[in-house]
Amino acid sequence: MPGPSNTLLIEGSFEELADELAHYIDEIRKKQSEDGAGIQAEITPLLEQGQKNEALKKIVTGSTVLNAAPEKEFVAAYNLLVHLVRQSPDLDKFLPKICQNLSAPITSSPSNGPGLALSILTTIFNILPPDNDVRYHVFLAILRVIRSSSSFETLKSQLKNLDSWVAQWETDEEDQRKLYLSIADIAEEAGEDEQSYLYLLRALRTIPTEEVSSDEARKLSIRALKSALSHPTHFDFQDLTALDSIQALQKSDPVFFELLEIFNANVLDDYNDFRETHDGWVEEQGLDRSILYRKMRLLTLASLAASTQSRSLPYQQIAKALQIPDEDVEMWVIHVIRAGLVEGKLSQLNQTFLIHRSTYRVFGEKQWQEVQGRLDTWRSSLEGVLAVVRMEREKVIREKERELREVEGRMNGTAGMGGVRRGQREIDMGVD
Repeated sequence: MPGPSNTLLIEGSFEELADELAHYIDEIRKKQSEDGAGIQAEITPLLEQGQKNEALKKIVTGSTVLNAAPEKEFVAAYNLLVHLVRQSPDLDKFLPKICQNLSAPITSSPSNGPGLALSILTTIFNILPPDNDVRYHVFLAILRVIRSSSSFETLKSQLKNLDSWVAQWETDEEDQRKLYLSIADIAEEAGEDEQSYLYLLRALRTIPTEEVSSDEARKLSIRALKSALSHPTHFDFQDLTALDSIQALQKSDPVFFELLEIFNANVLDDYNDFRETHDGWVEEQGLDRSILYRKMRLLTLASLAASTQSRSLPYQQIAKALQIPDEDVEMWVIHVIRAGLVEGKLSQLNQTFLIHRSTYRVFGEKQWQEVQGRLDTWRSSLEGVLAVVRMEREKVIREKERELREVEGRMNGTAGMGGVRRGQREIDMGVD
């Protein structure tokens, strides 16, 4: 896979190497019983006349047969071809043909062919300057080989570089969309649904505002929506509703948009109403009924936890909202905690779910009203606490004042009695 830039070193003059490669191509063609004039004979006069580019054009055109080269010679033959092409001022014209060849099956080595092709394509990618937009086309060829060989793992580690590459190549929105869709397709076929969905979103974001109602935007939007609905652990639909192409579905595909709105903000009762109104539609669209019901129950419980002001949900209330037996409540609460939608603990003794943390699925006027209600409740509670604290503080102050008065009273009383005794002693002394 692409890595740091490197250098391809091959000794010999252009004429010598071109003649050698042309002869090699002719030998492979003879083994395949192909008729026609040999490439070596065609390029000899061109090389003598100094027409290197014309000679190279014939070599590149005939290079398709290199896919039949013996496995041990495959890499060397293609490296030689790449070395010759690099010396041409028309590099961007010749490389796409080579990439096309490498994207095709390697007939000489069906099992190791994808690895051999990736080796050459990686070499081409790395010898090109980082800002050379030809790298874009080479990378697309790499993606085609990876897809044909179902080797998404070899690509994952390189995706972290994609943003910087796209910026260096200065690709337009259409080319970016093509790139992101290729990655999404590969990820989907590899079972990497979350990765596939992320790149579908990136592709949708490249659609210009004036094209959000186009057929391409519509198909891509529905694909992304289906992916989000079908993924068992995807619960946040704000990333979809924020896209103009998704909003355009309100007119082109109102049923899809209605379903999205339900999963974005509504609860199980609303989904059941949708099912009754559009009987059989979910199955017709290839959506998994069991996955949607499970996800809708989890989202309903998340909404219930976020909207309750007491932070405590009775089992019966949960069972009613999720339309499940009472004995299944604890199982669904565990599921919603594992999904990361709510935090809390179960109280089997009190048959309640104690909520520690919950998050609103959407935040609109209704949620602001609920927040206001909670703030009012908290304010009332705090005012009550402050009133009790104030009363206790005043009580303590009064108690201290009382104790202080008692101490002063005792001190004053003691001082008076001492004066009387002193007077008596003085009188006694006078009598003597």
